[in-house]
Amino acid sequence: MRLEPGCRNPDMSAGLQARIYDPLWLMARQWQMGEFQGEDNGSPAIASLEGESSLLTRFHAGAIPPETMLVAPAYDSTKAPLETIVEREQVRPADAEKAHSLRLAVEAGMYFLRLLEAQMSSRRYRDEFTRTFVLTAENRSTLDGDSSSYLDLMAGRCLDGRRLYAEFNLVNNKKTELPLVLQIVDVDEAKVQRAVLNWLSWYESLFSEPDAAGSCWLNERMEYGFTATAPMSGQSEMSLTAQEYSAGNLDWYDFDVNGDINLGAFNDTAISPIVETVIPATVTFRGAPAQRFWEFEDAQVDFGSVNARPEDLARMLLIEFTLNYGNDWFVIPVDLPVGSVCRTRSLVVTNTFGERFVIPTSQRFGEPVFFWQMFRPSALRKPGDRPFAHDVLFLPPALVKSLESRPLEEVLFLRDEMANMAWGVERVIESAIGCPLNRFEQPSQDPQPPPQSQETTVYKLATEVPDNWVPLMPVRSKEGLRLRRAKMLKLDRLTEPTSALGQILNPNQGALGIFEEEIPREGIRVTRHYQLARWQDGSTHLWIGRKKKIGRGEGSSGLKFDTLLDH
Repeated sequence: MRLEPGCRNPDMSAGLQARIYDPLWLMARQWQMGEFQGEDNGSPAIASLEGESSLLTRFHAGAIPPETMLVAPAYDSTKAPLETIVEREQVRPADAEKAHSLRLAVEAGMYFLRLLEAQMSSRRYRDEFTRTFVLTAENRSTLDGDSSSYLDLMAGRCLDGRRLYAEFNLVNNKKTELPLVLQIVDVDEAKVQRAVLNWLSWYESLFSEPDAAGSCWLNERMEYGFTATAPMSGQSEMSLTAQEYSAGNLDWYDFDVNGDINLGAFNDTAISPIVETVIPATVTFRGAPAQRFWEFEDAQVDFGSVNARPEDLARMLLIEFTLNYGNDWFVIPVDLPVGSVCRTRSLVVTNTFGERFVIPTSQRFGEPVFFWQMFRPSALRKPGDRPFAHDVLFLPPALVKSLESRPLEEVLFLRDEMANMAWGVERVIESAIGCPLNRFEQPSQDPQPPPQSQETTVYKLATEVPDNWVPLMPVRSKEGLRLRRAKMLKLDRLTEPTSALGQILNPNQGALGIFEEEIPREGIRVTRHYQLARWQDGSTHLWIGRKKKIGRGEGSSGLKFDTLLDH
């Protein structure tokens, strides 16, 4: 009725011996398969590696013209990740009179009062500071409902941290004395100054913000552009340029070697020799063939069941490597500092027979290549130049993961073929209290529409377009066709046109002029987020960064000119 294994002897010694009853047949099959062909190859026993590594020492924000030589600011990769240095933008308001960052101003003022009470052990001078730097009721015409309610609640009652920082800004004014209007007793003046200094140190280190060197965000490309440089041996340097970084996670393939510029890193002393003598280890991966006879293989990975078509060359190469040549590869661990450029000088392998072999590189330094190579940064080249790769390994000081908030601002750039123009649609903007605000749901400030005419046919100059749709008009320039930000006049006899309210469409430096090819037919989506990450030294970094992704296709604003409507 059924088949069951029957064990006549409970002893397992015979099965564990794995006896071969016909060894001659097995040897004949090995001879037929060519397994007895001697190649005099021994397994690698010792590997000696020599090279050099140099840390990144210079950083330049923004694009650099070719054949440029300048001295860029110093950069220390151990202090902050590269994403923070590249993406960060101004968070604290520069003008205390504008209705911006109200929540930050109130919370910063409350924190100063707590530091003051910790120094004084009492609530003395609390009313003095609050009355001198009180939060005033700003213009509510541009505020949304939540921001206006928050301002009504806090105005006249709380200390404004923006005004306090403007008074005691040590970076610009170098001011440490207290205002005379505070009426501080001479005995308590030192304690109050200590509270002010502690608060200034906290306020300036709360967010990671760019310095006077400028921002890396390129408004004409809607991407980040920057260059980092490391010194190399022989009084030279290697400049690594990232021209199109916009995804939010940096890696080695975002950089290209730029040999046309110098940032002054050739005199920096950041080169360290690499001397490693280790035992090579075989490359291991899930589903690899077992190396021992009585070793159970991973049953969750079955390379034999992979269905590869004839055109799936990469998949077939992967299967060929895992099944046939996986045990021929070895790995040598080499410890490199984060943010370094490594170059291998020599690799000597000693096998089990005592023979020593010098392993040459697959490409000599300076030779052009015509194929893709793993982990080798390519070089920036002009049209007509041959491909070129450098025999170096770049380990960027990048983050593995960071905490990201929901978008503070979101703009959708799309094409409108019916109107023959492009649009920047503000979907989300940052409110005055620092919260995401739906731009489409904001009430319009338009007055009452004029009375309807009694005529049966009405002529309209143009149809209505939502206030959050900002037009982008093509303009010719020396660099090519650009899309400049324009404005739409309302059709209800208003003289003030609609304009963008967010920071993406209102850049701080220069006018917005996007290259025409940067907005494809599928559109692009640009967002601003808060980012929080912890670096290798345990420090915490908080900044605001931007991301650029693929949009949602074409759109239609419904804009029409010179129309007649029947009533």
